[in-house]
Amino acid sequence: MKRSLAGIFAALLMTSNALAADLAPVEPVPEMPPEVTVTEATGWYLRGDVGYGFNDLRGARYFQGSNGNEVDFASSDLRDSFTVGGGVGYQVNNYLRTDLTLDYLSEADFHGSTRGSCGVAADCVSSDRSSRTAWNLMANAYVDLGTYGVFTPYVGGGIGGTYVNWKNLRNTSCDVTDPTNCDPTVTHDGKGNWRFSYALMAGAAIDVTCNVKADVGYRFLHVDGGSMFGYADNGGPGRDKGFNVHEVRAGARYLFGGCEQPVAYEPAPAIPLQQPVYK
Repeated sequence: MKRSLAGIFAALLMTSNALAADLAPVEPVPEMPPEVTVTEATGWYLRGDVGYGFNDLRGARYFQGSNGNEVDFASSDLRDSFTVGGGVGYQVNNYLRTDLTLDYLSEADFHGSTRGSCGVAADCVSSDRSSRTAWNLMANAYVDLGTYGVFTPYVGGGIGGTYVNWKNLRNTSCDVTDPTNCDPTVTHDGKGNWRFSYALMAGAAIDVTCNVKADVGYRFLHVDGGSMFGYADNGGPGRDKGFNVHEVRAGARYLFGGCEQPVAYEPAPAIPLQQPVYK
């Protein structure tokens, strides 16, 4: 009798274990998160810039007394000025972009002097005053040197033209031994003309949003020489030898369509839970 009860108990235990295994639920397979496409940032952009330019005038010359006697100014200095501009460009890929820019170089004062004879004495020194403004049109290309966090350093170069506009030059010559003994002030008509120009740039872009970048950098701008003022009272015309501008610049770029778009994702059909099997 005891053996029969033990056998019945063992059979019931095995049956309950098998039934419990059949009733255990199957865990669902977790869904994968949507994938996002990592694409290159390409497309058109607009830019705006402001800057401060340290002007370096390479010198000035004028005809003294006749068209056969061109001499240098004894001194010539072009004061610093501000720059403001904008442009439109295209981001070719993550490493190359190009743009066309137009910048206005604000008024910069010219201070110069000459030495020679004048109407009141044989030895005179002059005080020459004028000012310059300019428009700079440039086609540029840049190489982005990789992105490090939110910073993208770059180098670039540009080529184009600058319209330089000189205002009238006022010339006053006085006796060296008596600065109060002076000729009447002579006014020379200022000249304006286009000159060949080129630029070299370096800086860094800073990500503000997915399609807005701040831009800080340095630009070296070279402008060829050209006409400066006309003839008046046995003096002139004159010309400048060109100038260089060392600019510290800051600005921003807005890239159209610069934000990445997620790929359309269709989740796989859910796997139904396995129904319990009763045996």
